[in-house]
Amino acid sequence: MRLGVALGYWGRGPSAGDVGLAQEAERLGYHSVWTAESWGSDAFTPLTWIAAHTSTIRLGTAVAQMAARSPTATAMHALTLDHLSGGRVMLGLGLSGPQVVEGWYGRPFPSSPLTATREYVDVVRQVLRREEPVRLDGRFHPLPYPGEDGTGLGKPLKSITHPVRSDLPVLLGAEGPKNVAQTTRIADGWLPLYWSPSRPEVYGPAVTGGLPEGFVVAPMARVQVCDDVAEGLLPVKAMLGFYIGGMGHTTLNFHTDLMGRMGYAEEAHQVRELFLAGRREDAVRAVPDSFADEISLVGPRQRIAERLDLWRKGPVTDLLALAPDRATLRVLAELNS
Repeated sequence: MRLGVALGYWGRGPSAGDVGLAQEAERLGYHSVWTAESWGSDAFTPLTWIAAHTSTIRLGTAVAQMAARSPTATAMHALTLDHLSGGRVMLGLGLSGPQVVEGWYGRPFPSSPLTATREYVDVVRQVLRREEPVRLDGRFHPLPYPGEDGTGLGKPLKSITHPVRSDLPVLLGAEGPKNVAQTTRIADGWLPLYWSPSRPEVYGPAVTGGLPEGFVVAPMARVQVCDDVAEGLLPVKAMLGFYIGGMGHTTLNFHTDLMGRMGYAEEAHQVRELFLAGRREDAVRAVPDSFADEISLVGPRQRIAERLDLWRKGPVTDLLALAPDRATLRVLAELNS
């Protein structure tokens, strides 16, 4: 199992320690470093800065939001950074949810998420292969643009820049069983959310029935070496409270649904209701320690070592550590060696 370090997205501003963590991870032999975006910092710019200060570690987006860019624009970002970094990019993509897509990007959330994702990946692949001008008779991402409100002068184009790799890895963030199943067919890898090594069945038969050869499964997990497990789980519970309560509507929240499928439906709805009522601290406290614990690696070194064995036994190929400090990165590297 390879190791990666997940830096996430910025809060109020950039973290002064991100480049140092990436450099330490590279020195320790970590395979990859990952950035993200929500509705603030973007995923590609920090990754470019990290690329300039490292030399071998792979550079991944987990995830770049599809609604933020047309598929050709995303492909341009990826191929540009792949050139600048010497072929180190791993392109992780995700749909996000209706509140972000419509509230932040001002675009309709696709009525058929599976179709929209499939078309998006198709266009990105065409750009990277650079075999012929990009064309797609699509419902969500047609090229050239066929709409009557356009000029009708659109011309199929092929990237001026030759990509470093036509097979630059494309990974997808997917939660529902149908989305995960499609991911195994159209992508090179999968970025699971809330991965529990004891519950792979919640993601559907595509996971339990055997994955394609070479397919990457790269979940993120909070990793922290500490004496007090309950205290170490607080950041995990805070993250869960925000995602379950604040990253979706009461009628449509993929994160709430996933927690429910993992056996915590009642608790998930309680967290959501508390968060939406403005009782955020209560929402965090309502997240079960047991749930936060099974999707993370927190506690003394020996406890993490024992639990790490569970992660190795399943389909996970890459563990992306949301690690708070260099010492934890070092311990994880030693335990995984």
